[in-house]
Amino acid sequence: MQDKPAWRVSFLQLVDPFGWHAIGSEKAVEVRTKLGHFESMTWHQILTEGGGHNHPIPVGDLCKTARDRLEDLRLEDIDELVSLRLGGAERVWGIRDGNVMLLLWWDPEHAVCPSLKKHT
Repeated sequence: MQDKPAWRVSFLQLVDPFGWHAIGSEKAVEVRTKLGHFESMTWHQILTEGGGHNHPIPVGDLCKTARDRLEDLRLEDIDELVSLRLGGAERVWGIRDGNVMLLLWWDPEHAVCPSLKKHT
């Protein structure tokens, strides 16, 4: 948890659903900048001092489409993914392995694991 994050892109999804293919060049620069900011922090800072916006999520809590996609990728043995909030509803999803996060999905609409609003 005291290590700073590194990113691995070999699992980056470039197809629907939640694919990076849908991201424009301006947004890609913005995402790169925000991930760069995370690189100055430790995983402890990211996951515990981030106001609860960045956190691991059990795979069972993901939407069916995301669970099915993990199965298609032969990643059904993964217990949890990490969600990093970039702003508003925007999330980047991946698999954390030590200090390395294998980037998977770009989720601009918070659709991978929609949050239920209280009192609704």
